[in-house]
Amino acid sequence: MGSEGPTTPITTIHVTGFKKFHGVAENPTETIVNNLAEYMNKKGLPKGLVIGSCSILETAGQGALVSLYQRLQSAVISKDSESSNSNRTIWLHFGVNSGATRFAIENQAVNEANFRCPDEMGWKPQKVPIVPSDGGISRTRETSLPVVEITKALAEKGYEVMVSDDAGRFVCNYVYYHSLRFAEQNGIKSLFVHVPLFLTINEETQMKFAASLLEVLASKS
Repeated sequence: MGSEGPTTPITTIHVTGFKKFHGVAENPTETIVNNLAEYMNKKGLPKGLVIGSCSILETAGQGALVSLYQRLQSAVISKDSESSNSNRTIWLHFGVNSGATRFAIENQAVNEANFRCPDEMGWKPQKVPIVPSDGGISRTRETSLPVVEITKALAEKGYEVMVSDDAGRFVCNYVYYHSLRFAEQNGIKSLFVHVPLFLTINEETQMKFAASLLEVLASKS
């Protein structure tokens, strides 16, 4: 008498995209992330899914590191205020690969910054460790999320999507490496997803993909 059934675990997902950068005047991830919360609210959020935040990052490495960590830390602060241990927090980062023809779920990041062109703050590192205390440039960090299962679930929904082990050596990989390291240290999870340009896969399809990805993430432990 008086007992309630088990409560649905809450998955809080914090989402980021990037601003424009050299060679990409309009970054699709800025559009996706800016519109995602409204899009999901209209569609109807699945039970147990909360969008914690949607923010746009500077397409920069070292010069944008302080603001990146402030964002990452904000998710931990909100996580600590939650009562249930069964609740999960995920950082979901979107980046564009202008040469891609399909979506890529990134399994890992490499401890190497080797920028082909300067970032938006003028930094152009060459074959240097992202976190020197982690070791050399061959060090990798993998996400603890089940990327194969996530990719399979999205493919079954009809999306052109693949698992990737190479997030490049530019700002996307730089942010992902820091995010994975932070996630491991703070008991949360992180995932990076590369999307094509809207010229390759149109905006409506990409918005549907992002919504489906959130739903899949909320359903995978």
